[in-house]
Amino acid sequence: MRLGLSACKTSKKEKQDMSPRQKTETPKETLKILESINIRSSMAVYVQIENCIRFAIAKGILKAGDQLPSVRELSERLEVNPNTVAKSYRDLEVMGLLYTRRGMGVFINKGIEAKCKSEVASELVSRIHEVVAEAKAAGWNQQDVLSVVRKCLESDAPPYAITPPPIAALAKNVR
Repeated sequence: MRLGLSACKTSKKEKQDMSPRQKTETPKETLKILESINIRSSMAVYVQIENCIRFAIAKGILKAGDQLPSVRELSERLEVNPNTVAKSYRDLEVMGLLYTRRGMGVFINKGIEAKCKSEVASELVSRIHEVVAEAKAAGWNQQDVLSVVRKCLESDAPPYAITPPPIAALAKNVR
């Protein structure tokens, strides 16, 4: 479910409070999350960027009013085409999660944290269900699934990273 475009509108008071010269700094943790993008992943880069921003909002790392890196800055950091980053930002703006201030940048919208958290949780539960159902269809038992899940939880690998060798090695132990 997408948030309405009306959520992107800013009031006159908000516009007065933010002069064009006023800039906020992108949180370092945000850049760290966005740098976990894997251009070799089977998932499209623009989707990874969208998800990382949504996850950061759901986790409370990004809050209303926080400024995201510019399209140019992020595309240079990730070594991807600026159009890829622009598409991610546009999609998130249409969803109501971001808003753009001409000459100032892209910011996290107000009042979207709870909805974002709920939507992310729903999507993750659905994806976990799919993976578990596939594992069962492939003959994995509960112990096999749980051992992989435990190792994944212990790992500090970011989303979309290459599967760490200790986790990949678990595939050999499946009965």
